[in-house]
Formats: sequence, structure tokens, C-alpha cells
Amino acid sequence: MKAVRGTAAALLALLVVTGCSATPSVDKKPLAASTPVVPSPVGTLSGATDAAWIQLMTPMNEGAVELLTMAADRAADARLRDWASDLATAHRAELGRMRPLLKELGLPSTNVHEGHEMPGMVTPGDLTQARAAEGAAFEKVFVIQIREHLEHSARVSRSEVDAGSEAAAKKLAAALVEARRGELAGLKRITA
Repeated sequence: MKAVRGTAAALLALLVVTGCSATPSVDKKPLAASTPVVPSPVGTLSGATDAAWIQLMTPMNEGAVELLTMAADRAADARLRDWASDLATAHRAELGRMRPLLKELGLPSTNVHEGHEMPGMVTPGDLTQARAAEGAAFEKVFVIQIREHLEHSARVSRSEVDAGSEAAAKKLAAALVEARRGELAGLKRITA
């Protein structure tokens, strides 16, 4: 079991480190070598996992809320609009739990991943692309981006459940894994 936890923690840390700079685009900057990626207030690999997870999930949800709010207003399909509106509300509630956890763990409230290329992160460039699209093209961009967000946030949260050490972080991560399962199923029903 310890090997599984170590592997999950290593995968989360690897995601944070390599996911930030995989392939920079015009709108996305690679991770600078001097950028602090995972400060660990606890000083253990598990503590680093907790810090990495919450510092990644918070901006992931913030970007997703912007995209979801846009879809709630612009999607042509009423089912997709309603789903996006409900999901935006749920993500705002999650942020209401994440932000105090950042403070509790002694982490900065700033986005340490600002400008980094991250799987599942809705970036300013992604939002610009969504704003430029209309009708079915907008819905296609939205569905691709939000599905990626939901899948990656579930994957990262499972790593926190497996390898984290802070009870509050693990509890929130477990809730996110369960929520993402239902959210992805809802999206699949709408887009089938």
C-alpha cells in the first residue's frame, strides 16, 4: 500500500512539474525554473501532495467556472445551458471549500500555475477561443474543454485521496472524485 501511495504522490508531483511546461503555445508560458511549484508546509511527500493538489485544483476550478458561466449564457442546447449553470454553481461551492484549505495549509492564495500549460486547466487562451466561437462551434469547444477539465480534475483528486496526508484535503478530494463521476455521466447523456 505504501508503494501505491508513493507512486500516486510521485504522479501528482510529476503532473504539476511536467504538465506546466509540456508544450507552450502562444497564450501559454512554460514553467520557469525559478517558479516555486510545490511548497510543502508539512515537509513530507504526503504534505507536498496535499499542497500540489489544492494549488492545482483551485485555479482549475476558477477557469472552469468562467467557461461554465459562458456556456450557461451562450449554449444553444437548453440541456447544456442548464447543466453548465448547475455545474458552475457546484464548482463555486467547491472553491468555497478550497480557498480556506489553501489558508489552512499555509499556502499562498495566488495562482502559482498562472500562465502554465496544464492538462484540464481552462486558460485565458481557451476562454478567448470559446468567446470567438458561436452556435454549434461554441458548444464543441465548450464540451471538449470541460470534459478535459472534469477528467483531469478527477484523476488528480484520486491521487490526493491515495497519497495525501491532510484529512480535510483528502475528504474534499474524495468528494470531487465522486462529483466528477456524476458530472461526466451528465455530460455524456447530453452529448450522446
